[in-house]
Amino acid sequence: MVLFAPFRGITYNIKRFKNEISKLVAPPYDVISKEEQDFFYKIHPYNVIRLILGKEKVGDTDWDNKYTRAAEYFNKWQREGILVRAKRPCIYLTCISYEINGKVKDRWGIIGLVKIEDSDSKQILPHERTFSAHKEDRLRLMKACSAQFSQIFGLYSDPEEKVMSLVKERVNLDSPLLDFLFIDGTRHRMWKIEDDSLLFRQLREIFEEKRIIIADGHHRYETSRNLRDIMRTRYGRNPYKSYEFVMMYLANMDSEGLTILPSHRLIKKASGFDIGSFLRDISQFFDIEELLIHDRGNIENDIMEKIKKIGEKNSVFAFFANGSDRIYILSLKPDQRDKMGNDLHPALKELDVLVLSRLIFQRVLGFSKEDLDNSNIFHYTTDIEKAINQVRKGDYQMAFILNPTKVEAIKKVTMNSLIMPRKSTYFYPKILTGLVFNKIDPNEIIEIL
Repeated sequence: MVLFAPFRGITYNIKRFKNEISKLVAPPYDVISKEEQDFFYKIHPYNVIRLILGKEKVGDTDWDNKYTRAAEYFNKWQREGILVRAKRPCIYLTCISYEINGKVKDRWGIIGLVKIEDSDSKQILPHERTFSAHKEDRLRLMKACSAQFSQIFGLYSDPEEKVMSLVKERVNLDSPLLDFLFIDGTRHRMWKIEDDSLLFRQLREIFEEKRIIIADGHHRYETSRNLRDIMRTRYGRNPYKSYEFVMMYLANMDSEGLTILPSHRLIKKASGFDIGSFLRDISQFFDIEELLIHDRGNIENDIMEKIKKIGEKNSVFAFFANGSDRIYILSLKPDQRDKMGNDLHPALKELDVLVLSRLIFQRVLGFSKEDLDNSNIFHYTTDIEKAINQVRKGDYQMAFILNPTKVEAIKKVTMNSLIMPRKSTYFYPKILTGLVFNKIDPNEIIEIL
């Protein structure tokens, strides 16, 4: 059973910073480059980057490091009124407006607390693999600060839009608490709803009957569970203590506002690669069509349109290698999914990312499963133009262009308690960090209405 609850969120002091919020927030820590980290440090002295991705210093110790400094900032900002905590339990309604493929879309979501489930839960389901290094980093930060700074991005199914209909009725949509444009052009609005026991109870009853799929934030969710277990040892197993819950942003996976982008694969170097031999070897699995690049101005759109159409019924990729004058469209031949191996569930065999991994990366290019997780070999991008240009320049040896993973495929995989490979999905836009934080007080009881 999913248990949803309001909470006393911590936000930037809106009265003081209402016109500066765009300079205080940042993307999730794991998509921020070193250059972007520097940018967010400079843009405002109270930017959330100091909490979620502090800079390391020469001479850092166990007592003075990026985690302890984040805790110092967090506590100081609360004392000075930079950050303020709601006096009563709330939920937060958000809307992200963004342009994709020439169309403006709105993705609505709500932010609240969800009770943490054990790893064998059938109610809160991961969909991608995680790596221990990220979890260790986030655990150190959460322990130092006693807070959750970023929401887990969860998806629920609601074809009739019952949740959003209920929530939107309770606010004046023309008067959001926050309304700003971020540097990437996305528009962000947020409303706070408090003292609405009827709504909170209605939402609790609705979510009790639902499952939640984790879209983004797998590391942070597992870290929250690890912290919960540590706190249980220290403070006991009260099911309503604050450490039993995690802050989540919940969006409807059946909404048109949900966008999943593809994660194209770039390969630094494949040992002994020869394009002629490669094409001969993959022809046992794929039908191959060639597209000449010369004198074609908008080749990226041509590629995406072509693989999108084929991808409605089949697994397909576009392939480009350094030094080549053509793009190759690779369409899976009939009955070749069986060659992927008997260890895969049928739902996994339908995934393009696994077709690519098993039949091309492992069978033809000879990469091991360990190689597939090596960031020195594989790189990922959602930008097809960037992918092709980096191969042209010789930064990478080759690129594989993919279609985005379908929501239906995610449902099928997670409902069978299966896990996708890493970078199978890229949910766009990312949820900004800095809109609202959740304090973890071991003595605090979460009010269930």
